[in-house]
Amino acid sequence: MMSMFQCIFLPSAALLVMAGPALAQTTPKPAPVPKPLSGQAAAAPTPLAPAGDVVARIGGIDVKASEIRALFTGLGPREQAALASDPTLASQTVRLMLANQLALKEALAKKWDQKPEVVDQLRQVREAAIVETYLASVAKVPAEFPSEPDIRSVYEANKTALVVPRAFEVSQIFVAAARDSDKAVLETARKKVTEIQAKLKQPGTDFAAVAESDSDVRTAEGGGALGWITETQVRPELRTILLGLSKGVVADPVQLDDGWHILKLTDTRPAAPVPFEDVRDQLEKRMRDERSVQLRRAYLGELLKKSPPAINELELNKVLGEVLPKPAKP
Repeated sequence: MMSMFQCIFLPSAALLVMAGPALAQTTPKPAPVPKPLSGQAAAAPTPLAPAGDVVARIGGIDVKASEIRALFTGLGPREQAALASDPTLASQTVRLMLANQLALKEALAKKWDQKPEVVDQLRQVREAAIVETYLASVAKVPAEFPSEPDIRSVYEANKTALVVPRAFEVSQIFVAAARDSDKAVLETARKKVTEIQAKLKQPGTDFAAVAESDSDVRTAEGGGALGWITETQVRPELRTILLGLSKGVVADPVQLDDGWHILKLTDTRPAAPVPFEDVRDQLEKRMRDERSVQLRRAYLGELLKKSPPAINELELNKVLGEVLPKPAKP
């Protein structure tokens, strides 16, 4: 079921608009490049945490708490937020994990892991993991980078791009009627909207009361109040209407693909720079990520200086011609 916000909001809208270009132009001079190591002993592996209790079992396969913990920890922020808001998703995720384990057991029984193409994929994954973790160790960003003045300097240099968009405090009455509904449904919705509009034009009518009594169930709760939403979150058709409203004014009904929308603008907030405190941690992470890329490139550059490569450009172009699609003729 769609939520009340999906009627008016764009999906996955960002509240913070950050500059696209890298921040390197304001980042302090790079730290000394780490030199490639020769003959360095490998670091001792970190002991694994205790396995813990069995969380699930299927087909003779046990899935322990440590495995589930690693699975959930490895999810992105959006997926973790979804799990926090709907714990039933955790069970679904574990079920999928168990299904994958069954598929793995079946594949191994058929010696699938010994197929040449699978062996080659596993080799590539193994090598990539080794290189990634090794570079992370030899091109490590110093713990003290960046300093607080460095972060503040980057913030000031990019302040005009670190902006919270203009925002609207909005209430909505929504009458659901998809455009592809049959004529009877569309006509019923149109008549209902006409009646709602007549009520709203009566002196002293409370918009919230009308919303609670006549709005679709998704938006009736709370008198149709949607709270504060940024202009980047609002569907373009409705954004145009909000931009033309004065505070406290109710717009004329507008029909979109999902039904009829009647908006009331309660208040507005202009676009404004994001406070330093709200964006500090993001800037710090971005600066550390950029420094990490710089250090890795510099380290790899040093390796290439020590062992200059020889590339047969003719043979390389031949291979490219074999594997890449042919350009379309004009």
